[in-house]
Amino acid sequence: MARKAPEPVIVRPEDIDPHHDWTRPIMALGQMAVDFEQRVDFRRLHNYRLGRTRQALAQSGLGAILTFDQHNIRYISSTVIGEWARDKLTRYCLLTGNGDPYVWDFGSAARHHRLYAPWLHHDHCRAGLLGLRGAIHPNVGLFRKAAEEIKSILAEEGVAEMPIGVDLVEPPMLFELQRVGLDVRDGQQVMLDAREIKSQDELMLLNTSAAMVDGTYHKIADALKPGVRESQIVALANHDLYEKGSDCVEAINAISGERCSPHPHNFTDRLLRPGDQAFFDIIQSYMGYRTCYYRTFGVGKATVAQRDAYKRAREWIDRAIAMIHPGVRSDHVAECWPKAEEIGFQGEMDAFGLEFAHGLGLGLHERPIISRLNSFTEPTEIKTGMVFALETYCPATDGISAARIEEEVVVTDKGCQVITLYPAQDLPVANEY
Repeated sequence: MARKAPEPVIVRPEDIDPHHDWTRPIMALGQMAVDFEQRVDFRRLHNYRLGRTRQALAQSGLGAILTFDQHNIRYISSTVIGEWARDKLTRYCLLTGNGDPYVWDFGSAARHHRLYAPWLHHDHCRAGLLGLRGAIHPNVGLFRKAAEEIKSILAEEGVAEMPIGVDLVEPPMLFELQRVGLDVRDGQQVMLDAREIKSQDELMLLNTSAAMVDGTYHKIADALKPGVRESQIVALANHDLYEKGSDCVEAINAISGERCSPHPHNFTDRLLRPGDQAFFDIIQSYMGYRTCYYRTFGVGKATVAQRDAYKRAREWIDRAIAMIHPGVRSDHVAECWPKAEEIGFQGEMDAFGLEFAHGLGLGLHERPIISRLNSFTEPTEIKTGMVFALETYCPATDGISAARIEEEVVVTDKGCQVITLYPAQDLPVANEY
């Protein structure tokens, strides 16, 4: 007798309730678990993220979602094995509309999940290995075995005839999924739908992550003296953030002097000099939740041209912040920013990333993405509970200096709240003469 397919999992209202309370501050109470304050509830966080994924999956027309993106795996399963796995494409997670998450991991990590992740079914934590970005040849058969195992689970859970969404994948894995008869669709859009609205617990984690960088900028300001290299500032920031509990310092831009215009998005061994304009971007995460947080400084002193560039960058970002309310469309925000030609570029593709906004969460670039390049073609609605970073850039008239400012905002029921608190209304001059 044929086995009856499982019934679809019902998403409980309490699981997808973000528990927003806009009458109170967005908290960053501390990083320890304590018995005397209600802080981040990680089990509630897991239930919310899984519930949001199930809701998005149910609305997508897909029968299942197969994720290789580390952020999606963490969002669905609340498992992580370190940033070294970020680009390996060998961990994966499966969720069907009728079942609970499966996770395939390095063998010892899968065993660890079975011991320490009781929110996952014991037999759903499995050892797995694919191609390690081609280092293991497809002829070994690991891709084929994995595709057949996935197809078997889909059949058991009654969704093998429905399309399956996949976010990121090595080509041999895609070919094997298709070979076993699966209709593969874009699953990343489903996951970004799920991750769009942050819960109270996510807001606390994002706010705590920003608070860590507030303090790091104070140390950077103290260290900005002639003779210090950009790379030394990067080292200082890495050390400070890991001491504070960061689980990944993904990247730190450190740009100074004649390197400011055009913006190269990296750091070098350049020595800081008196009168340099210098800006930094700190991209790091706490419990997976990221920052993207630019600040600009003068080193010892600042010229009229540098102050003027900073003033214009500040005006552009303040104009955008004032626009942020639930229901506002992203194209209206994009209109606040200068056209590419106004900042010395030939078109919006050339200037992309300089005047824009991007969602923040487990990933650095979530929804919404707001810029003159994409928002007029496909505008999106700003919603309560979104979190994103707004960035502006203005080159100075001296031809080499530039100002870069970035603020992270939480969209509340009435507007937005800035959570990046290192002072930035006026150009800060570090160690002023």
